Parts: sequence; structure tokens; C-alpha cells
Amino acid sequence: MVSGHDLDAIAAEARFSGVVRVDRGNEVVVTKAYGFADRGHEIPNEVDTQFAIASGLKGLTALAVVPSWSVPSSMRLTTARLFLGEDVPLIADDVTVEHLLAHRSGIGDYLDEDAGGEITDYVMPVPVHQLATPEEYVPILEGHPAKFAAGESFSYCNGGFVVLAVLAERASGIPYHDLVTQRVCEPAGMRDTAFLRSDELPGRAAIGYLCADGLRTNVLHLPVRGVGDGGIYTTAADVRALWAAFVDGRIVPSHWVTEMTRPRSDARDGGPYGLGFWLRASTAAVVLEGYDAGVSFRSLHDPGADLTCTVISNWSDGAWPVVTYLQEALEL
Repeated sequence: MVSGHDLDAIAAEARFSGVVRVDRGNEVVVTKAYGFADRGHEIPNEVDTQFAIASGLKGLTALAVVPSWSVPSSMRLTTARLFLGEDVPLIADDVTVEHLLAHRSGIGDYLDEDAGGEITDYVMPVPVHQLATPEEYVPILEGHPAKFAAGESFSYCNGGFVVLAVLAERASGIPYHDLVTQRVCEPAGMRDTAFLRSDELPGRAAIGYLCADGLRTNVLHLPVRGVGDGGIYTTAADVRALWAAFVDGRIVPSHWVTEMTRPRSDARDGGPYGLGFWLRASTAAVVLEGYDAGVSFRSLHDPGADLTCTVISNWSDGAWPVVTYLQEALEL
């Protein structure tokens, strides 16, 4: 049971800034906003504020990619090289679309999370304004040697999902951002979800802050517009709509829902992983998570209980204490 008093206390202690929403069936159990969307002007977060969700986008990228293949077996046989041509030559010829979706490609990563460092480090290899479309990423995907042979192991790979964005765009002839909108957001009814530019955010969007205090934003830390591996903006209500549409088979057919939530790897600390989604070992719950400079996000959906629990914060570590509280309160 979620206590509003306890939630308020945890949020205050953790200096949480963002939105919490819990849905069970058609009932909104709790929806609360805390902190500021714009600290400099003291504009508060609202329950319908648009937030960046970092790697939460990977699930949407996966959902946009898989309709290109009618059956899973064809995806397992389709190689990245088919669409890459001579680009990114260090990606092995036997790396398939399924390998990329499952983080089992073994390719070198332009943004390697195993390299260590702080989440607030400046890690982009080129000026961030140069990264707004999949094709603009191709030069920075080059030159990273493979970690292991395709299919041999699991290694979380941001670059793999940027490659997927490149493949999806080239295979379909539709710009990646339009493809996600058409194949995922529109059938799910996600009306407040968009690929916003961080350097021209509209009034309803939350600015991402590096720390609990201060005015330093993440605008120089992340690509100016999300592509493949992270960066879309959404609301807690739209996240709920995404889960409902996904499990109902309104985004991809039911056989793909089963396939995408079938474990491919045990990622140890992260748990099992399917295709674009984290999974829970002990339940049927499916998870989307994002963590970056100025962004922390986790949404868990348990289809058996029709329960969705979403926490989005617009500072780097803001979400995690609230996530822990909800997991304990709801026995997730």
C-alpha cells in the first residue's frame, strides 16, 4: 500500500523533483508532482509535465524496429551489414538485428557504460548539436573494436540501439523519429510524447539538472535530440498508455509481445533482458529504465496485476530513493 504521507516524506528527504504515478487497472492509485521543471523561474513540475526518459527510449526503438520483420526467425537472420553497407566496418558481418536488440552483438560502444566515470561527466565525443539524426551518429559509431563474438554474451550497448535507428531508417525509408511516432506513439495514444530538442524546450517540458541543487543543466551533456538509445520526452500518463497498448497487442502483434519479453540474457545486477526491455526474474513484470545526466527514470509494468509504477525525475539521481520506496510498499 502506498501512503501519500510516506511518499511525501521520502520525496522531501531525497529532494525528489519529478512525477510519481501508480496505476492498477483503470484506477490511478497515486499521481503526484514534486519540485521544479525550471528552477531558475521556479516553475513547478506538474503531473502532465514532459520529462526526458534517457534509455527508456530503447523499448520504443525496439517496438519501432520489429514490425519490419513478420516473424522472429527472419529478424534472427537479418544482419546489420545488409543495411550498413561499408559503414562502421568494425561491426562483424554476422551481427544480426536480434543481437543488437538483445545487447548480445558484442560491438564496441561509442558510449561505453563499463568505462566508469560519473554520470555528470561530459562524455559526448563531438559537440552535442551535431547529434540530431541517426546518420549524424555514423562517424562516432566508427572505430570501436568488438568486445566479443556476436551472440557470445551480454553487454549493455548504447551504440547498438543507435545502429538500430540507422537500420530502421534505411530499411523503411522513413525518418527514425517519424517511424517511432507512427509505429509506437500513435497506436498507443501517446499524445504528449515527442523528440524535443534540449536547446528549445517548450514550456511544458522539464529542464534536466545535474544535481539536487543548483542551476547547472544537462544541455551540454547529451545529444541535442534523442536517437535510438535515449532522449525522448514523455509524461507519466503516456508511459501508462504505452504499457497498456504494448501488452494488448496494439503496437506489435501478440507473438511479438511474447518474443520481446522472453529472456535472452541474465545481466546480473540488471536482471534478465529481452528485446529492448528489462525483465523481472521472479515475476512477469517488464521494466523500462533510464539514467543519464539530468535524467532518472524507471517504469515497471506487471501485466498479471495490470499494475504500472512510474517514477521520472529531472535531476540525475532523483528517482532512485522513490523507486526503492515504491518497490517495498507495493512488494514489487
